[in-house]
Amino acid sequence: MDSEDDMLGANDMESGEDDFYSGGGSDDYNDSDGDDEPDYGFVEEDVDDSVLIASHRSQINYVVLKEEDIRKLQMDDIGRVSMVLSITEAEASILLLHYHWSVSKVHDEWFADEERVRKAVGILERPVVSTPDGGEVTCGICFESFLPEEILSLSCAHPFCSTCWTGYISTTINDGPGCLMLKCPEPSCPAAVGQDMFEKFASKEDKEKYYKYFLRSYIEDNRKMKWCPAPGCENAIEFAAGTSNYDVSCLCSRSFCWNCTEEAHRPVDCHTVALWIRKNSAESENMNWILANSKPCPKCQRPIEKNHGCMHMTCTPPCKYEFCWLCLNAWTTHGERTGGFYACNRYESAKQEGLYDEAEKRREMAKNSLERYTHYYERWASNQTSRQKALEDLQKTRLEKLEKLSDIQCTPESQLKFITEAWLQIIECRRVLKWTYAYGYYLPDHDKKQFFEYLQGEAESGLERLHKCVEKELEVFLNADGPSDDFNHFRTKLTGLTSITKTYFENLVKALENGLADVDTTQGGSSKSTNSKSSKTKGGVKGKGSSKNG
Repeated sequence: MDSEDDMLGANDMESGEDDFYSGGGSDDYNDSDGDDEPDYGFVEEDVDDSVLIASHRSQINYVVLKEEDIRKLQMDDIGRVSMVLSITEAEASILLLHYHWSVSKVHDEWFADEERVRKAVGILERPVVSTPDGGEVTCGICFESFLPEEILSLSCAHPFCSTCWTGYISTTINDGPGCLMLKCPEPSCPAAVGQDMFEKFASKEDKEKYYKYFLRSYIEDNRKMKWCPAPGCENAIEFAAGTSNYDVSCLCSRSFCWNCTEEAHRPVDCHTVALWIRKNSAESENMNWILANSKPCPKCQRPIEKNHGCMHMTCTPPCKYEFCWLCLNAWTTHGERTGGFYACNRYESAKQEGLYDEAEKRREMAKNSLERYTHYYERWASNQTSRQKALEDLQKTRLEKLEKLSDIQCTPESQLKFITEAWLQIIECRRVLKWTYAYGYYLPDHDKKQFFEYLQGEAESGLERLHKCVEKELEVFLNADGPSDDFNHFRTKLTGLTSITKTYFENLVKALENGLADVDTTQGGSSKSTNSKSSKTKGGVKGKGSSKNG
C-alpha cells in the first residue's frame, strides 16, 4: 500500500463517472435520504461515542429519552387530555393507560361515545349503590362499622375503610404492573382506581414502585418507543416512522436495531440476523462436525475421531471393541491379506460396488457445510474483534495521543479532529463489514454472489487502507522530535481516505439493502456488470475472494 499512490488512486476512484466506489454513477445508489425526513437533533456538546458513530450513518431519525424526558412527555399528555376533556388528571391517566398512551385515540373514542368509554375504562358518572344518609357504614372488606367520614369510595360509592384500602393497594402494587389497571375491591364492579387513591393510601416504598410501573408503561405501551436493551440503561428511544433504517445508538454507547432490538446490523435485515444468531448458538454445527470428522463405533455407536495413526481402532472402555476405521468391520478379520494396518482391501472393493456411497456422501456434505459456515463465521467474528479493538484505540487516542501529537506538531487539539473522525469511520465500517458475512452466507443467487464478493473485497481493501493510515502512519508523527512538514500531507491523505471510505460503505449498504438490484439475473449480465466495474476502477484492489461458495 504505497500511501501516495493509493491516495491518488482513491481520488481517481472518487471522480470516476460510473464508479461504484464514489457513488457518482449509479442513480440507484446515489440517492440521498432526502431533506424531508424529520431531523431529531438531540446531539449535545458532550455527546459520547455512540452518538458520533450514529452520525456516520444516515440522517438521525430518532431521539434518545432520559427518565426526566419521559416523565415530562407523560405529564404533557396527561395535561392535554385533562384540559381537552375537562376531567381530572387521575381520570386522564386512566384513559391513557386504557388506550396505550395514544392521545388521538382517547380523543376519537371519547367524542364518538363518551358514555361507552366511561363504562369501558371505569370512570363512572354516578354511583352504582346508594349512600346512607346517616349512621354507621359497614366496610365491604372487613365488615366493621365506621362513621361515614371514615369510609372512602370510588365513583361507584362502594364503601371501604382506610385500613382495607391500604392493604388492598399495597398488595396489588407488590403483585406487579397489574396495579395500573386496578379496579374497585367490590367483585364485578368496573370502577377504576385512580392515582389519587394510590397517593392517599400507598406507602413511600409502594409509591416508588407504582410510579416506576407507571413510567415504564408509557414506553412499553407506545409503538413509537422502546427501552434501550443494554443492561442497567434507563434510557428509551423514540423512533420516527417513515424510514427503513432501524439502527439507533443510545447515550450509553449501545447501538441496536430498533425493530428487533438486536445489535445494529445494517445492511442485513432482521430475519437474516435472527437466522444467523440462531445458527451460531444451535447444536446443528456440532452435529455437522461430528458427522464430518468421526465415525460411530460399530458396537456401541459412540462417535470416534481419528486424528492420526493406522486404521486399527480401539473404542474406549468399557466397550474396547477393535475395528477397522475404513470398513468398520472387526479387526480380527484383518491382516496382511486385507492390506495391513494402513489400508483395507475390503473397503476399496466395497466402495467400488457402491456400498459406502451414501455414508460417504453424507459425510462429505456435512464437511462442506461445516467448512462454509466456519469460513463466514470466522470472518464475522474477526471483524467484531477488530471493531472492539478500534473502540479501544479511539479511547487511547483521545486520552493520550491527541495531546501528545498536539505538543509535538504545535497544532491545537481542535484541529486534530480528523483523526478521531477516521477512527469513528473505521468503527462503523467494521460493523457493516461484519454483517456482510452473514449477508453472504444466506445469499443464494450465484450471479449476484460474484458481484457481492467483488464489492466485499473492495470494501475490505479500502477499510484496511484507512486503518493502516490512521494506525501505522500516525505513529511516525507521534515519535517525531518536532513539527514535521509532512503532517499537512498526512492530514489531507487521512481526511480523503475517510471521506472516500465513508462514501463507498454508504453505497455498499444501499446496494445490499436493495438486493443488489443492479445485477442482472442472467450469468452474462452478472459478468458484464462485474467486469465493467473492475475495468473502470482506477487504483482499486480487486476483491480478495472473501466469500466462500457452498
